[in-house]
Amino acid sequence: MARALYLPGGPAPPDAQPLPEVPLLILVGLTGVGKTSLIEHLGFATLPDRRELVDHYVFPLYGYTAESQLDRSQRFALTRRFRQEHPGGVAEILVQGRIVPTWPLLFDGLRGENEVRFALKHLPRCYFIVLEARDLTRLSRLLERGDPFDRVRVDSSDLSHLRELAKGVLSESELEVALRWNVSTRELSAKLKIVAEERKNYDPAGTRRVLQGSPRALFLDTETLSVAQEAAAIGRFVEQTHA
Repeated sequence: MARALYLPGGPAPPDAQPLPEVPLLILVGLTGVGKTSLIEHLGFATLPDRRELVDHYVFPLYGYTAESQLDRSQRFALTRRFRQEHPGGVAEILVQGRIVPTWPLLFDGLRGENEVRFALKHLPRCYFIVLEARDLTRLSRLLERGDPFDRVRVDSSDLSHLRELAKGVLSESELEVALRWNVSTRELSAKLKIVAEERKNYDPAGTRRVLQGSPRALFLDTETLSVAQEAAAIGRFVEQTHA
């Protein structure tokens, strides 16, 4: 069930409380780690997700609306600009919000070291569910899911362009695996560009540095765990945090 997030300047019910005072589960992970499947399986109450917050509170700052037909590269560019002006990124929006408390309550999600660090400091009652997967796995899932949101322009569909995109993202052996998949070079290039650009904006190693060892964080390897196993681990984590 979706729950409203009330931001400054708008009306809020009398029982709404500042988000920093309310327990919250925050999903952390890049595109293709399996957030959507997990959220559907959990069935927890949810706040408006990252995409909605960006559409409604970030893009208008730069003259765009939720209806603007921006591809993933254009969205990355605008959110990068927002983070340059607001280092805490989307977490800064959350901190200003008010909600009617419920538990468990889930937000999808934060990305990158700076957003997570900001939330860790300014949302003292939040807990982090960090979903991880290799870039090759995320690329495969992007190709399989067929989400219209995953639009991006590619300048070329030749193999040399593809190898350039893969640098720093896929090893040579991983690229050879991807080239054996039954997809066109152009489609592979488009999805690899999303993975590569997201990687540049939100290095998952930074997230791990911030949260490693924190009692407020649960790390899940979505390549080795089924969705049911992930949900069970989260259920135990939720019980422990409110024991």
